[in-house]
Amino acid sequence: MSEWNRKREKMWIADNGNGTYTNPVLYTDYSDPDAIRVGHDYFMTASSFCNSPALPVLHSKDLVNWKVISYALDKIPYPDYETPQHGRGVWAPAIRYHEGTFYIFFPMPDEGIFCVTTKDPFKGWDKPFPVREVTGWIDPCPFWDDDGQAYMVSAFARSRIGFKNILHMSPIQPDCRGVLGDGKHIFDGADVGVDTTEGPKLYKRNGYYYIFAPADGVKTGVQIVLRSKNIYGPYEKRTVLAQGNTQINGPHQGAWVDTPDGQDWFLHFQDVGNAGRIVHLQPMKWVDDWPVIGINDVDGCGEPVITFPKPSCDVQVQPDAPEDSDDFRGETLGLQWQWNANYKDDWYALRPDKGQIILYAKDKKQETQLCDVPNLLVQKWPAPEFMVTSCLHLECLRDGDVAGMISLGGVYTALSVEKKAGKPMLTQRIGQWKKRNEKSCELKEISADKVYLRMKVEKGKDITFYYSLDGENFEQAGETSEATPGRWVGVKAGLFAVHEAAENTVSDAGRAAFEGFFFDRV
Repeated sequence: MSEWNRKREKMWIADNGNGTYTNPVLYTDYSDPDAIRVGHDYFMTASSFCNSPALPVLHSKDLVNWKVISYALDKIPYPDYETPQHGRGVWAPAIRYHEGTFYIFFPMPDEGIFCVTTKDPFKGWDKPFPVREVTGWIDPCPFWDDDGQAYMVSAFARSRIGFKNILHMSPIQPDCRGVLGDGKHIFDGADVGVDTTEGPKLYKRNGYYYIFAPADGVKTGVQIVLRSKNIYGPYEKRTVLAQGNTQINGPHQGAWVDTPDGQDWFLHFQDVGNAGRIVHLQPMKWVDDWPVIGINDVDGCGEPVITFPKPSCDVQVQPDAPEDSDDFRGETLGLQWQWNANYKDDWYALRPDKGQIILYAKDKKQETQLCDVPNLLVQKWPAPEFMVTSCLHLECLRDGDVAGMISLGGVYTALSVEKKAGKPMLTQRIGQWKKRNEKSCELKEISADKVYLRMKVEKGKDITFYYSLDGENFEQAGETSEATPGRWVGVKAGLFAVHEAAENTVSDAGRAAFEGFFFDRV
């Protein structure tokens, strides 16, 4: 195996290999995580917003080492999402297992609350169906009580409905195919000095109904728990996890899970800006029928751990992480990849024998910013610092084609090769998704049939591009830009090919062949 496509190390490994782990367990933007245990297996899902495929599903044997195994939604079932809808789409989901079936409830704040099911999350998911088509309802979680009655707790999006600190309980059909009544508001944070209340997860233990919910905002908030003997309340409130004396700001929305031998743990996210909402694992215990999360608890409120003994596990698990590098040798697109909108099959083709992905240059209007192109192939940051390299083959580019590597965020930048009048020109583009200010700078004519593109991410924010004609000697290309997060999402890295015909001209689009997408440590 050549140095170019050698096996790479994963960029972030939480498992220390000595019986301990170091948070975060996933330095990756798995926003609003929810998780369950089924037997000796753990399953997690997370928000995906406007990307497709949507609703990632991860699996673990020990709560520390995770792999993406499927997506619960191939595409978002509305035509709006054929173009990027930044901040819209699939918000905070909940995953549950009931009588042999896996359920994921997911909200779309403009369309309603939906459900998707499967008997085996390794083998795919059925088509989604609506639970309630309504605007402004978010963060649903289903629950089946001991008597067979089913319920859904949910929250509200102030941007759509005008308030954000109320939780609502709805009776639903046991098969989840609709609500059985209007239900009622069960908690108003304003009554107890809580600003934002969202992401509720509903459980039952020792005769109490428990709702775990983050409060007071993503970056600075805390985790609260509500408790009642009646599912409709009234509920007592307690803060059970806060930042304390740690660097883990706003320990937020997540899931209580237990091990087969009775240990209790809590998975939650932390918003770190450009890398998005990364996932932490906290020890948990019960004191007087209240959960206490983390360590150094004061009056029942703990603070996050950094390094801690791993959960008990009856199998040996090798330290690992979700896939990041891709040699494009697979028969299907790797599960680390998503598109910037609902994808189409004719956007790409794989050439496993050559270790290449072919991206077809799709028409793009001159006024469309690069961040608003649907056929961007992107993946989440795997660490706060890294570099990633790909080899772009130019033989099949045609005049008007633009192909290259992109850092996609609030501030985005790309290093591309643009073919004009038969000449391939290395070009950098920088812009902001909220503003129509994209600028383009031509850097150098490329007199070769391939060019290596490299992006280096440093200090969790600085994006610098490099290029090489031989894959060994790299020169900086363009200016360093400072990344910013997107709408509710972290910055992503990826590849693209578009076609920009000059005004009043018609030209045929070509295609770009990318060989490998390889991460390395900085």
